[in-house]
Amino acid sequence: VVPPNLIPADAAEIRPEMLTLVTLSQQEIDTIVAQVPGGAANVQDIYPLAPLQEGILFHHLMAQEGDPYLLPSLYSFASREAVERFVQTVQVVINRHDILRTAVLWEGLAQPVQVVLRQATLALEELHFDADAQADVATQLQAQLDPQQHRIALNRAPLLRLHLAHDKAHGRWLLHILAHHLVTDHTTTDLLIQEAELIEQGRQAELAAPMPFRNFVAQARLGTSAAQHEAFFREMLADVTEPTAPFGLLDVRGDTAELDEARLALSPAQARAVREQTRRLGIGAASLMHLAWGLVLARSTGRQDVVFGTLLLGRMQAGADADRVMGVFINTLPLRLQLAGLGVEQALRQTHQLLARLLAHEHAPLSLAQRCSGVEAPAPLFSALLNYRHSASAAVGMDTPVAPADADRIQQLSVHERTNYPFVLSVDDLGEGFMLTAQVQKTVGAERVCAFMHQAVQALLDGLAQAPQGLVSDLDVLPADEREQLLRQWNDTAYPYPATQGIAALFEAQAQAH
Repeated sequence: VVPPNLIPADAAEIRPEMLTLVTLSQQEIDTIVAQVPGGAANVQDIYPLAPLQEGILFHHLMAQEGDPYLLPSLYSFASREAVERFVQTVQVVINRHDILRTAVLWEGLAQPVQVVLRQATLALEELHFDADAQADVATQLQAQLDPQQHRIALNRAPLLRLHLAHDKAHGRWLLHILAHHLVTDHTTTDLLIQEAELIEQGRQAELAAPMPFRNFVAQARLGTSAAQHEAFFREMLADVTEPTAPFGLLDVRGDTAELDEARLALSPAQARAVREQTRRLGIGAASLMHLAWGLVLARSTGRQDVVFGTLLLGRMQAGADADRVMGVFINTLPLRLQLAGLGVEQALRQTHQLLARLLAHEHAPLSLAQRCSGVEAPAPLFSALLNYRHSASAAVGMDTPVAPADADRIQQLSVHERTNYPFVLSVDDLGEGFMLTAQVQKTVGAERVCAFMHQAVQALLDGLAQAPQGLVSDLDVLPADEREQLLRQWNDTAYPYPATQGIAALFEAQAQAH
């Protein structure tokens, strides 16, 4: 049962007993209200951060410059009037949803909180660039607002920043949007675009009533207890004493500017085989992809016992209509795969069972899970991440119109997501096909990691079809070209020397020459 919000709409002041999801002193409340434009009358609610929000805030505070969870996107419009209509439409969406009017505060408080404002106005700032510069306007705009160097104030809602620039050379207006991951996830972005489309088409009456994000926070905080979470993760991780660090990558707070990105689609035949094999076994395709990623990590760490982070949707245990609530629901939690001695089919079923058990704890804080392992801080438990997500096929890796009705005047030019991890693979489930996207340290190479995962998936498919009882640890993740390089090119150590002379004579000649 979610306790009600007791802050009245006409509140002239906010007292501790009005807050039902967080305990704050009057002094802390006054500190919060002093930072809100309009004061207490503009404060709708105050409650704690959800588990993933806590982690995102931590990395925001740890970043020396820039912000790894500031998500940029770029849109093209045929006219400035079209931009302004679009911004007005987004403002209507902001007015509907609490999370889009939320600021995050922590200074002077015992714990960070999110503050929902009754009114939060979306600002549009116009920037001007040198039309004669070597780089075009779009490149200059993205460079100036690059999250590698740029940050936004988290205490000012909405956590969206809009910047406009006129690209005269191409006859268009460019809108750059910076959205902070503290208030958005993949599903939220989709919902925002869907609502904006309907409002733009004059169909706002068709929109369902907005669901408050506070319900999710309450479920996460008041549902499964910390003791239950701890018991589960101690069972899974207590005897893990070393980090899983593919290619020796241990820095999970490093410079994301050094990340390389690449994409690779599974062939239609492979995608069909994934569907057929997982359907035959009564499991989801996500389980096969998690096992394939575990194989990649096993080969790149030299271990058969690996731990990696997996992104959970966070909406399974979030209550009724959670699929319609905007906000950052996803959570990152560890998954441990022990591959030694398991058959291919057995390993796949075990992975499926582990994921099912993990879902019951999808709201657990990652910090709690890591403390349940034997890895001593500050070393991370893992540095690799898998993000399995269901995506519209048109939204992955291509330019697409924002709204069908406005295809002639609004076009999405780029969207970019990042994390603080140095070894990340996203698997986009497109309904029929699959797209692999790797973001890894440049020293490793994203194309190589996509190729590893591609080969691991194929190896699992071959194993399930031909030898389901064969050891999963015997499966190979090396693509043919890399195997050729590793075994033959790098081992081509032959060197010509006079066969008529013995080693002693060659040694004497070398000594005499020097």
